[in-house]
Amino acid sequence: MNFYSTNDPGHKVSLKEAVIRGLAPDQGLYMPEKIPTLSHSFFEQLPQMSFQEIGYEVISALFSGDLTKNQIMELVDHTLSFDAPLVKVEEGIYALELFHGPTLAFKDFGARFCSKLMSMLMEGEERKIRVLVATSGDTGSAVANGFYKVPGVEVVILYPKGKVSELQEKQFTTLGENIHCLEVEGVFDDCQRMVKEAFLDKELNSNMLLTSANSINIARWIPQCLYYFYAWSKLPVKEKKLAMSVPSGNFGNLGAGILAERMGLPIEVFIASTNLNKVVPEFLEGAPFSAKPSVQTISNSMDVGNPSNFYRLLSLYGNDEDLIKEKVNGFFFDDNETGQAMKKVKSENGYIMDPHGAVGYLGLKKFMDQNPGEYVGIFLETAHPGKFKSVVDKVLGIDLELPERLNKFLSGTKKVEVLENDFEAFRSYLMNSNLHP
Repeated sequence: MNFYSTNDPGHKVSLKEAVIRGLAPDQGLYMPEKIPTLSHSFFEQLPQMSFQEIGYEVISALFSGDLTKNQIMELVDHTLSFDAPLVKVEEGIYALELFHGPTLAFKDFGARFCSKLMSMLMEGEERKIRVLVATSGDTGSAVANGFYKVPGVEVVILYPKGKVSELQEKQFTTLGENIHCLEVEGVFDDCQRMVKEAFLDKELNSNMLLTSANSINIARWIPQCLYYFYAWSKLPVKEKKLAMSVPSGNFGNLGAGILAERMGLPIEVFIASTNLNKVVPEFLEGAPFSAKPSVQTISNSMDVGNPSNFYRLLSLYGNDEDLIKEKVNGFFFDDNETGQAMKKVKSENGYIMDPHGAVGYLGLKKFMDQNPGEYVGIFLETAHPGKFKSVVDKVLGIDLELPERLNKFLSGTKKVEVLENDFEAFRSYLMNSNLHP
């Protein structure tokens, strides 16, 4: 299958070029030329299928023309090596827990898929890949751990100074080896902007092979659709319509859910749940889409004022703004509302949500209150609450016990360089560092 740029549908490239480039030359995001529709029999069998069996079918539908059956099985087995349980929180509302992977965040799925696929596509090549990543938190840890010590790959992570949690920061800054971390004097959008500028810099790209492992890369983005199929397969109530609430920042996760729906998964409506970085909810309510400076919140991984994947959402709906507004509802919530939801759910149901999952829960509750009795709902719990221990402890008045996997990161030593908020400084770092021969 070929992949086209969201900025120019006439620009089409192979799977390898789309994955290795990451971003199209015109700064568009790559999209599959065709979105396959899965068979009726697949959906009939879905409740009896394992996570891996679901993965084989979905990835085969998308990549069978580019990868062998054995490659697809190897890729899926590597990606889906941990569970994503569906947990009942209250009557009619379930949490899809996506934090059971190596770094306890949903991005482990995409990072493992991306690193494995890149190594498959580059097998036999002598060139070394430089993966550039901007992170507001979990992307950095997932990508760093997914690519750690992968031969032929160097990873450069840019993150905003003082705007990620200590645990998130320690998960990617303590590794060393082929993982290089730059602490930027700015916000996430500044980091993302510099990464995009690097991809457009002709001299940089003539000297080194640059790619991305943010959700702008299809190899990071597409595999996230798998857990939507799995969630539906585990849903005990299938008679009611399904509403899926996705806590959203850069909007790759929501886009992956829409991809699953476009492939035939019966999700009736999506809820784009955000913190005060609300450009997409405002668009869905009728305002023009307009990037804004990001606002810092307790759900920091969603502090994105210019979400890259917005244009993927439009593309998935044929650039029909009316259709996207029909299928996607948008709500936003402030820190006080987020904290109150965390307290309420802990008090009434004994379930501890992280701040991002709490935003997803709030969006789902608001939608279901507006449509009583019609829907069963799932919200995404995108990270273990321990990754935001200081916030969770303060809000809930507890001393949350950390999983051992998180504890071991805290004892590591940060290996970082401070970078001024300037592309020329980043460019100079890439040209003059020891990342290339």
